[in-house]
Amino acid sequence: MKKISWFMGILFAMSAANAGTNIGTRSGSVANLSSAPAVRNNQTINYKKYQTRTTTRTYEAKDTGDLYYTKPVNRSALYKQYDAAESSSAKAVKTTKRTTRSEKIVNRMKRKYYLAHPFFQPLEGKFGSITDFSYSTAGYDILINQTREVAGLYPLTGLKASWDMSRFTIKEDFSYGITDKIAVLGMLQFDSTEYKFDWKDNSPDEKMTDDGLNLFGLGAQWRFVDNDEWIAMASAYFHHQKDVSDNYLLELKAGYKVSKSTIYALARGWYVDLEGNTYGNYIDGTDANGVYAMMYIPYQVNETSAMYIEGGLGVFSVLNEDWTLNVEALLGDYDWHNQASIKGAIGWQPNDWFALNLYAKTSFWDSADGKTLDLYWKEPNVGLNALTNIGTVDLDKYSETTIGLQAIFQF
Repeated sequence: MKKISWFMGILFAMSAANAGTNIGTRSGSVANLSSAPAVRNNQTINYKKYQTRTTTRTYEAKDTGDLYYTKPVNRSALYKQYDAAESSSAKAVKTTKRTTRSEKIVNRMKRKYYLAHPFFQPLEGKFGSITDFSYSTAGYDILINQTREVAGLYPLTGLKASWDMSRFTIKEDFSYGITDKIAVLGMLQFDSTEYKFDWKDNSPDEKMTDDGLNLFGLGAQWRFVDNDEWIAMASAYFHHQKDVSDNYLLELKAGYKVSKSTIYALARGWYVDLEGNTYGNYIDGTDANGVYAMMYIPYQVNETSAMYIEGGLGVFSVLNEDWTLNVEALLGDYDWHNQASIKGAIGWQPNDWFALNLYAKTSFWDSADGKTLDLYWKEPNVGLNALTNIGTVDLDKYSETTIGLQAIFQF
């Protein structure tokens, strides 16, 4: 096989504010619009220190002699009244008899605004910052079936390879609370990515790295319901993926507060405006003899846009005063494939203005397994002066995994 010296990974990348990502499928990115900033609570701050839903306990204190009071019939029963018929000479003040009275003891816990909550947004006049450090991997195996013979081209049928991507990302979401219910935000993402094709015929691997500020975005969040039982919010974001696409995202979340937890549902939709008319994976370059070639595996061809939709369920729980747990399951349709994934996060918040949130997300089912995609080849040396369909590739063992740490501030 004529070797190709450079690999250029996925042409299309997508990022969602704290949303899951689908690297390599919907994109080469793993963003977390999981990473739209998560959105949290409060009309006047609806999280208790230990509880998400407000509760008030009332206790009736019973008489035990000296310490407690029992409920009087009316206020006048608290004191013995002077007898109007008494002799005026009796001027000594009589000792007032103390009767008992009722007291209510109300237990109110201090409220705490949990910054790792999926409904977080800064309160009025405050700034919010979510700095997300993450490491992601994605990959799949391919089997080539060459259906068009080309004189001089190394036979490809039966050749196996694995495509792998590893990425380190730093993403910053910076927001400001216009009111307790409405916030605006901006975002930047830097990523360092390595793409690799590992050929199973003992040929050298094809690799390429790509570093830079590749995502820019703006957004708004509106928490339109927030009371003792319910919370709901709507968000809208615009993302520009450098040299790839413009992305428009809408997100809806609604949750019900029970004791120390919030159970919620979410739905997201993307409209992706591609800069070209196709996206996928390719490798290209020249071999030691200066011969140029390109292999291209497109996910979609002759399409200038794409739609992604995902929905899921989650639960956020307060474990104790400083620790929280968040679990979320998602099912998404990402244009050329579907995927199911699960995400878990442990949060630590020692005070009201700072939190750390450690999370992991992985796919556990993907319809890309077993899919057959077209294979295009370009090699002027053998008469293929433009990308030409020469066969297909079968995909198998598609996977995505992300682990990350968020540093969250409100000030």
